[in-house]
Amino acid sequence: MILAAAQTKPKRGDIESNLLDHYRLVKLAATNGAQLIVFPELSITGYEKEDAARLAFDENDTRLNHFKKLATENNITIIAGAPIRIQSDLFLGEFCIAPNDSVSIYTKQFLHTGEDMYYQSSFNYNPMLEIENERISCAICADIDNPKHPENASKNNSSTYVASIFFSPNGIPQAHQSLQSYASQYQMNVLMANFGGDSYGSPSGGRSAFWNNKGELIAQMGDSGSGLLLIEKQNTDWTSKILND
Repeated sequence: MILAAAQTKPKRGDIESNLLDHYRLVKLAATNGAQLIVFPELSITGYEKEDAARLAFDENDTRLNHFKKLATENNITIIAGAPIRIQSDLFLGEFCIAPNDSVSIYTKQFLHTGEDMYYQSSFNYNPMLEIENERISCAICADIDNPKHPENASKNNSSTYVASIFFSPNGIPQAHQSLQSYASQYQMNVLMANFGGDSYGSPSGGRSAFWNNKGELIAQMGDSGSGLLLIEKQNTDWTSKILND
């Protein structure tokens, strides 16, 4: 099994350009054998609050069609983030696009201060992804600040915890510490994708990373720049490769 974390530098509000970059990285991950690729928080739009309603995707948005095509053709699951409108509510979420032409939605459960003015929180959209023998659960940014979130993932028998985040240079050391702790405490592999450049007028801390289920850091990317972190499972061990843009 090969998993990929994409470290990206989205253009603020430029959905078309950001989608093209997603497609490129999906193809690169697939070329390297990845069966799953995860992007950072709100990767398709960049981090947004005030413009979230204008930039939002519908749950059955036609702009997901090319993702579905890529997922099916390359046998890869794609996790990409956007504001998602479901009926009259707006969620900070991500689409989990599987190779069988299905799309499930994960919504952020624990919002940052100020996000609740624009987004709803929900525990109702919490898919479990299964690839080979791995049970994979999702998290978005502030979810990892609440210990109940990884605890619930463990109770759902998750073997891999995948976090899409937007953490600053000041915040990323604490994010690493928390995720390493969760990996060790709950014996879950942890894969994290962060932005590698500014979003919402704020710097990001990069350092997308992977910890095995013993809490050992296997690999991390640099604190800036974009590219892929590829993690391959061989028996019970994991090896890594980093592809920088």
